[in-house]
Amino acid sequence: MTSERRAGPPQVVLPPLGGGLGAARAWGRSVREAYVYIQLPGTLEAVPAALLRVQTLPDGTQIGRFRYGDRYLQRPDAVALDPFRLPLAKQVFEFTQLKGIPGAVRDAGPDAWGRRVIEHKLERSAADLQEIDYLLHGPQDGAGYLSFGLKVEPPAPRRQYNRTHQLAELIAATQAIEEGRPVAAHLLEQLDPGTSMGGARPKATIEDAHHLWLGKFPAREDRFNLQRIELATLDLARRCGLNVTQARLETVGERDVLMLQRFDRQYVETRTGKGYLRFGLVSGLTVLDCGDSHLDRERWSYPLMADNLRRWSDQPQADCAELFRRMVFNAAVTNNDDHPRNHALLRRQEGWRLSPAYDLVPAPVVSLERRDLALTVGSYGRTASIYNLLSQAGRFGLSVEEARGQIDRLADVVRHWRDGFFACGVSAKDIASIAPAFLPDCFFFERQPDA
Repeated sequence: MTSERRAGPPQVVLPPLGGGLGAARAWGRSVREAYVYIQLPGTLEAVPAALLRVQTLPDGTQIGRFRYGDRYLQRPDAVALDPFRLPLAKQVFEFTQLKGIPGAVRDAGPDAWGRRVIEHKLERSAADLQEIDYLLHGPQDGAGYLSFGLKVEPPAPRRQYNRTHQLAELIAATQAIEEGRPVAAHLLEQLDPGTSMGGARPKATIEDAHHLWLGKFPAREDRFNLQRIELATLDLARRCGLNVTQARLETVGERDVLMLQRFDRQYVETRTGKGYLRFGLVSGLTVLDCGDSHLDRERWSYPLMADNLRRWSDQPQADCAELFRRMVFNAAVTNNDDHPRNHALLRRQEGWRLSPAYDLVPAPVVSLERRDLALTVGSYGRTASIYNLLSQAGRFGLSVEEARGQIDRLADVVRHWRDGFFACGVSAKDIASIAPAFLPDCFFFERQPDA
C-alpha cells in the first residue's frame, strides 16, 4: 500500500483524466483501468475524481498507478482519498502492494461475501478475476463515498434499495449461493455485493424509514444464533460506554436478521433534491498501511493504530481513549475477530474520526491460561490480560491509573452480561455455550505468567 518510486519496471505516465479506454488498449491486455468517482461531503452528486490503472508484468507483479483528474484538483471542495498516501497533487502515485490497489480504494470494494456474489453473477471463479474486476462489479452503494466505472462520467444509479418485505427472499438467495445452487436473476440484482463491513457473512443493504441498514443473515455453518448474540454484544458495549453502531432485529419466520444502521450514510432533503449523503470510510488496514496477509501481521497493533489516529483524527485524544476502551472490551469478551478490517475511520465534512464499533462477537475459546486478540495489545504481544492492556497505556494518552480505572469500570458492566443477553432473546443454550468468552480468569492476570 505504500506509495513508492520504483527503479526496476519502466515508468508509465498516465494521461490526464479523460484519456479513455483507448490508451489502456494500446498497452495491451496487461493493463486494466477504472475511473474513481466520489460523492463529496455535503453533496448528493458523484463526480469523477481519479483514474486507476493496474499493469500486470510478465512475472505476475501488479503495479497500480493512481492519478487525480485535473478538473478534480481544481475544485475548491476536493478532498484527498488518503491524506498521507494519496494527497491532493498532480502526480502519479504507484502501488505494488495489495495487487496495485491503494488501500483507500480497496476499502470501497466488496467484502468477502460480496466477492462470492460477484463470482456467482459472472459465473466465474476467483482465479479468473482481477482486483479491478471486483471494483467494477462491486456494489453501487459500497462503503464510504467512492464508486467505480469504465467511463469518465459516473453512471446513473442502477436500482432502488431493498426493503424489509424482501428479507425472506434475500435469505433464500443467500442460502442458494452458499450451497452453490442457481439464483434467479432478479434476486441476484437485489443482492448488491456487500460493503466492506461484515466480512464473509451473508448480507445486503436495506432501506427502512429513511435509513440504510446492513442486514446480516443466518449462515449455513452457524452453531449459534449469531444475529441475537451480536445484537446483545453491541448493546453490552454501548452500556460499557463505547460508541457502537445502532442495531435492531427483524424476525422472518423462524430466522432472525440483524439490522445494522449504516453510519456512512445520512438521509437529507434539500432544495435541489433528496437522498443520502455519503461519508468517507477507510479501514484499519489503510490507517496502519498494511494488508490482510500474515506477512503484515507485525503492523496489526492497537498501540500503532493509536499512533496513527494522532495523524488522522480531528479529535485524536478522544479517539485514542475510545480505541483503548474497545481493546479492553474485546479482551473482556474474547472478541478475537478484531482484525484491522473490523476497525474504521469515518470522514464527515469536519474531517476523519474513529467510526462507531461494529462486528463485535464473543468467541468461546477453551483456553483458560491465555487469550489472544487479533491485534497486538501491548508490550507482551496479543495477550488479552490486564498486565498487557496496561503496558502501553501512554500510547493511548492515558496514565496507568486512568487506564486501570477504565478497565475496572468496564469489567463491572461486563460481569452482568447475562441479563442483557436474556433481554435480547438469546437462548439459554446459546448463553451457556458462549459463557467461557466472558471475563476469563486470564483476563485478570496482573503480571505475565512465570515473569
